[in-house]
Amino acid sequence: MTAPRTVLLTGAAGGVGTLMRALLPPYGYRLRLFDQRPVDGEPDAITAELADTEALREAMDGVDAIVHLAGISLEAPFEKILRANIEGTYRLYEAARAAGVRRVVFASSNHAVGFTPRPADGSGAIPVGTPRRPDTYYGLSKGFGEDLASLYWDLHGIETVSVRIGSCCPEPTSVRMLSIWLSPADCARLLDAALTAPGVGHTVVYGSSANTRLWWDLSTARALGYTPRDDSEPYAAELIAAQGALDPGNPAHARLGGSFCTDPPRWPH
Repeated sequence: MTAPRTVLLTGAAGGVGTLMRALLPPYGYRLRLFDQRPVDGEPDAITAELADTEALREAMDGVDAIVHLAGISLEAPFEKILRANIEGTYRLYEAARAAGVRRVVFASSNHAVGFTPRPADGSGAIPVGTPRRPDTYYGLSKGFGEDLASLYWDLHGIETVSVRIGSCCPEPTSVRMLSIWLSPADCARLLDAALTAPGVGHTVVYGSSANTRLWWDLSTARALGYTPRDDSEPYAAELIAAQGALDPGNPAHARLGGSFCTDPPRWPH
């Protein structure tokens, strides 16, 4: 696939979107920005909800690919998750189909498999093919997005890389994040690989840096050409001294989804 030049970035005003607005253009992309909130310093950004069919049609015009970061990124009442993450993602794919856009990078989440037990030895052994075990309505919506991407590949030939993002932020802020941290620079590397790799069909990858304490298998991401360069380990000593080591007896430490698994009545059964 020829490297796309114009990329629609949804969720451009959000945390990851703000980081990628600065880090993706050096890879040669022109970004068209879309968010329900105004994007600071970007007067040409499209301000609309994903439910706005006309705004989505306008956003898709002349676009080579989409990086879909928009949606609610934490747990919320099901009705809100339904509108933003489930119906919104469906509307995005329908607009892409109508416009002839053939590549999407979908921001999935580790919370799609959040109830999966973490590797006790930090072996990084959890494969992408592990059964989905969403920890929240939010995680459930990400599983829906992955399945929707698969459907649109099979029905309409729209290729998608679904990236199960860990925690993308300038530096890890908890001991759990030492295992799932995705540095902003590595996030841009991964998105670039996902946008340019040939023949992806529908591919699911985990999104994290090359962390010493990594919990999951990055082989499908590496197969796209992703070469992570960062590691959370330089932050480990300070975080562990301040917060203590992970306790396997603590439900928030025992599962991939962390505290997303612990809110009553989810735990214990």
